[in-house]
Amino acid sequence: MIQNVLRSLGGVGLYGVISICLFFVVFAGALVWALAQKKTLMRAMSCLPLENETPDPAATGDKSHE
Repeated sequence: MIQNVLRSLGGVGLYGVISICLFFVVFAGALVWALAQKKTLMRAMSCLPLENETPDPAATGDKSHE
């Protein structure tokens, strides 16, 4: 079925079929990996800080420039 769809797009041929199959294999692998992770690891990773904890000099009132 996929070959018929890709061939009707204008001569994509074998490379198109290989690329679609490779995409689905990588996507399925990432999905299996994500679902196989432990819930405790995911909770710990979700609590990691997203920003640095160094204060912004403009917010602290420091007007010195180098």
